[in-house]
Amino acid sequence: MRRLLHLAVISLFTLGASAAPVAPQPVAAPVRPQRIVSLNLCTDQLLLALADRSQIAALTRNARDTEMSAAAAQAQGITLLKESAEQLYALRPDLIIGMPASRHAMLRPLGPEKYRTLDLGYAESYGTIIEQIRTVAAAVGHPARGEALIRRMEADLAKLRKLKGGKVAAYYQRRGFMTGTETLIDDLMTRAGLVNLAAKLGKPPLSQISLEEMVAARPDYLIVESATDRIVDQGTEMLHHPALRGIPRISIPQAWTVCGGPAYVLAARGIVEQAARRH
Repeated sequence: MRRLLHLAVISLFTLGASAAPVAPQPVAAPVRPQRIVSLNLCTDQLLLALADRSQIAALTRNARDTEMSAAAAQAQGITLLKESAEQLYALRPDLIIGMPASRHAMLRPLGPEKYRTLDLGYAESYGTIIEQIRTVAAAVGHPARGEALIRRMEADLAKLRKLKGGKVAAYYQRRGFMTGTETLIDDLMTRAGLVNLAAKLGKPPLSQISLEEMVAARPDYLIVESATDRIVDQGTEMLHHPALRGIPRISIPQAWTVCGGPAYVLAARGIVEQAARRH
């Protein structure tokens, strides 16, 4: 009987001890990466906007190309990758970002599982851009910086006056390629208040449309890359055909639309302001 009583007391003591409140333990702050490598032109621009310059170990070889990157000026002085696994290994990255990063050819010989990677997809809408800004900002250790960038973008976009009347526009490129729906260009057109000609014609995200078809469709605007403002080859020559001269043009740099990122605001403003002037 005494033994049973003794065991009962021990059990009660144990239950009481386990039920006692446990003091919360401090959560260790995540380690902020210090040697980040980008494997994609679009992640180059997100890093330049969100990471400290000292955190960036390398960007892609197109990072300083003004025709391709809207952040080319900020990339000056930062190491550029030469598509070499040996160079990537020597950089000793503690975070690799790409679209995707884990399946990039440079990483395969090194073993992707040995590195911390962040895989992103191509942003074809403003909503996805916002998601990626938050994701990258958190990964590089600057979530507040990401939120500040989003607030600035939202404020700038709120100032734009959406075009009225459902005017039709076509994003017409070299060799007669036209950009369709479910793309960043289509998202920008919708924000500006324009209707994408590709949607009216039932075209896929990328299609080739002849000069005759374009003239027959007669959109209210042609949106073109500023690099095609002058004839440099056969691909750009067709954009200057006399039959298209009567269609007002909106000219924006390719660097503003090749990636979904902070330059979205520049592209949206450029489309709205030029369309309003040519209306």
